[in-house]
Amino acid sequence: MPDTKLSNRKQLWLLLSIAVVVFFADQLTKLWIVNQYIYGASDAVTSFFNLVRVHNFGAAFSFLNNEGGWQRWGFSIFAALVSLVILVWITRLTTQQKLEGLALALILGGALGNLYDRLTLGYVVDFLDFHWSGRHFPAFNIADSAISVGAVLILVEGFIKRPANDTDGKNKD
Repeated sequence: MPDTKLSNRKQLWLLLSIAVVVFFADQLTKLWIVNQYIYGASDAVTSFFNLVRVHNFGAAFSFLNNEGGWQRWGFSIFAALVSLVILVWITRLTTQQKLEGLALALILGGALGNLYDRLTLGYVVDFLDFHWSGRHFPAFNIADSAISVGAVLILVEGFIKRPANDTDGKNKD
């Protein structure tokens, strides 16, 4: 029988390593964009995708982007608290909770990537611009992508773990 503490420790280091990789991938791509593009500049990569340099002072999809500056510190505090909760959550996972752990590691790495931007720059650098028929999806970055994938994985995991006899949404225990 494997040592549970050792297995948990290995899983914890793996999940924290994933979060660190997401953080650095996010920061390196943002650094490249900042060094290659002036604010507002854009290059078409395909007929539906551009690289662009934009600054997001708000939350996801530029929500609250023009609210006078409180967002920098408000969203920074929120991101720091969420990151702390996720870190504690990750440390309490069992070795069987692999999908949940991966999801949380992605969210943690993404949250820390955007938090770093807010604290050091006052805004988040976004650069991935998808569009179709003249309509643009709000620009985003690697951190946003990791957070979104992590959130989807949490939802998928919730459906996977739903008991088979729980057909009406209520547990009959």
